[in-house]
Amino acid sequence: MEANKIKELTHKMESLSIKEGMGLLTDLFPGKVVFSTSLGQEDQVITEIIARNNLPVEIFTLDTGRLFYETYDLLARTIVKYGVDIKPYYPETKAVQDLVTKNGINGFYHSIENRKSCCYVRKVEPLKRALKGNSVWITGLRAEQSPNRENMQLLEWDVGNQILKYNPLLHWTMDEMLSYINNNKIPYNPLHDKGFVSIGCAPCTRAIEPGEDPRAGRWWWETSQKECGLHEQEPQVANKS
Repeated sequence: MEANKIKELTHKMESLSIKEGMGLLTDLFPGKVVFSTSLGQEDQVITEIIARNNLPVEIFTLDTGRLFYETYDLLARTIVKYGVDIKPYYPETKAVQDLVTKNGINGFYHSIENRKSCCYVRKVEPLKRALKGNSVWITGLRAEQSPNRENMQLLEWDVGNQILKYNPLLHWTMDEMLSYINNNKIPYNPLHDKGFVSIGCAPCTRAIEPGEDPRAGRWWWETSQKECGLHEQEPQVANKS
């Protein structure tokens, strides 16, 4: 999509509510708008808005096979509460078998290369399948979540996935998000009340201490940038086997 068209559409959407913004996108790209939920608090807000307004947005989630029990339980409760379909995407069986055979069941602790290979097999590749053939990808990203997300835009072109990305909560603060959740009685993962701010796979997520960066609990044994490749423009993985 051309940069000037994205800029023009962004200008139009900046004055719209999230409901109106998603409604505009579903009108412009009928049947081609999808939302990826990891069941985090941000994503629960967006799911509630989609469900309450009956927006024609397909919701999907990535089941890595290593998620917390609490995440699976929240998935079930969310489907029941809002009456929505949340389509799961799983990693390819052979790719997981090859990965574990080569690196071990917890090989991601041993090197950044191993960890990124695991993220690619369990998350990035399934995401590419989920996005294929669609025009708009809605996310729950917020600018204050991490330094590299501060420069993201409301609408942007994702080069790696060749899709228009819409980040409706980009400029929401944590307080605004929590207030919306409380006011609308939105179900959320109980791990959030135990210090887990950003929740991913169980072996790769811990609670954070007061004052720590919100992403400090993800891949805590690493000191590099804390991303898995889902929201990088062009995910770089040394070994995808």
